[in-house]
Amino acid sequence: MENSGEASSDGQRGANPELRRLLFFKVYKRRWFVLLVLCLLNCSNATIWLTFAPVADQSAQYLQVTLDKINWLSLVYMVVAIPLSFGTTWMLDTLGLRITLILGSWLNMCGGLLRFLATTEVVDSKVVYIIVMLGQTFGALAQPLIIFTPTKLAALWFPDHQRATANMIASMSNPLGVLLANIISPKMAQTSEQIPTLLLAYAVPSCIICFLATVGIRSTAPPTPPSASAESSSSEPFVQGIKLLLRNKAYLILLLCFGSGIAVFTCFTTLLEQILCVQGYTNDFAGLCGALFIVFGIVGAGALGVYVDKTKKFIESTKISLSLTTLMCIAFSVVSLMRQQQAAVAAVCSLFGLFGFSIYPVVMELSVECSYPVGEATSAGLIFISGQVQSVLYIILLQALTKRLAASPLSTCGDAVLSWRVPTLVMAGLCTFFACCFVIFFHTRYRRLEAEEEATYRTKQINGSTTSDHASSVET
Repeated sequence: MENSGEASSDGQRGANPELRRLLFFKVYKRRWFVLLVLCLLNCSNATIWLTFAPVADQSAQYLQVTLDKINWLSLVYMVVAIPLSFGTTWMLDTLGLRITLILGSWLNMCGGLLRFLATTEVVDSKVVYIIVMLGQTFGALAQPLIIFTPTKLAALWFPDHQRATANMIASMSNPLGVLLANIISPKMAQTSEQIPTLLLAYAVPSCIICFLATVGIRSTAPPTPPSASAESSSSEPFVQGIKLLLRNKAYLILLLCFGSGIAVFTCFTTLLEQILCVQGYTNDFAGLCGALFIVFGIVGAGALGVYVDKTKKFIESTKISLSLTTLMCIAFSVVSLMRQQQAAVAAVCSLFGLFGFSIYPVVMELSVECSYPVGEATSAGLIFISGQVQSVLYIILLQALTKRLAASPLSTCGDAVLSWRVPTLVMAGLCTFFACCFVIFFHTRYRRLEAEEEATYRTKQINGSTTSDHASSVET
């Protein structure tokens, strides 16, 4: 156990215990174990989500279904997440972190095991796809329970100078899982007969993580709070918290603008291969660009998370990063139309991830700062829901704007060759519009930090007064 406060004096021992707890905070080494479990769980859930996407042809052959049905194994996550998200935010802020994480780990494990069991000889081949889809659905049910948790975990277990870093580590474990899925699946399932082995490889970690969560996470919060705001976390009831958010102008701007940012990133990752293949870029190159996008994003998030923890410049960091992300989105809409420009395309994808991904954990913390004392899961969860809803709308819009090409000699797309010139420009335009709205109109106080400073200041005053009174009584 680490103690962030100093030893109390005799006068301070006589102060109100509730007030003393606001001044002398303790942080526990156990917080790193809880963070590790969440990271592993987030990573595992992401690998289960995208197991089949990198090996769609092999999966379709093994499961004896069309490619459209294979796509639904990934899309079910989005379909389930939107309606379930409201219940998840309520659960996190009402029932607590421990129950939510354990339930998420069990659902994740059941999903992983069901998918593998569907490939055993005792299962009729006609129902294999149905059981695999059921396993994917269990994983989809677990996703909101896991992906909404970083802000709550950071608030309950970490001091104010480590919150953004903890949020960053937990949040970036999800794209790390996406990256691992894109590496592991093609390596392990080069033929359709290797699909069962691949599903077993993803099922085993989910079982281990479920055991760690069930046995290792013994409480929702540490015995003593790491910060003043941790004591009042989730102080507002869920419904009342929603009402406060809907009346919070700064939060609504963040909800709309960053939700659009999430949608742009979803469109980019979903449509990258289809956009690049028109200009003759191979699937391997598109996969490399996607990997660079994620790797540089994790690096950027790590650097920015540490910086924001030290400086508390949430707004400035977000506005600058969002502006640079917009420039990279515009650059991508241009270079993606050029042929034989692998270096330029790869560089733009890398910078797009570097600036864009780094915003996510900072914005999650910023959502809590501008909406305090609303529960962390509620404020961060609604932004995720906004991103999911806008993602569906953006993908439908961009696909509707495509135009079939009569011929494209360099295309590696197969039979259907579509022009993505207009959709990529529209995506860049949407990104620019919402980034400008955020930069111009978003202003807020750091409500949580202000509350912590005020609580600490008052406690120091009261403890100082108590010490003075004690000294006067001794002299008398």
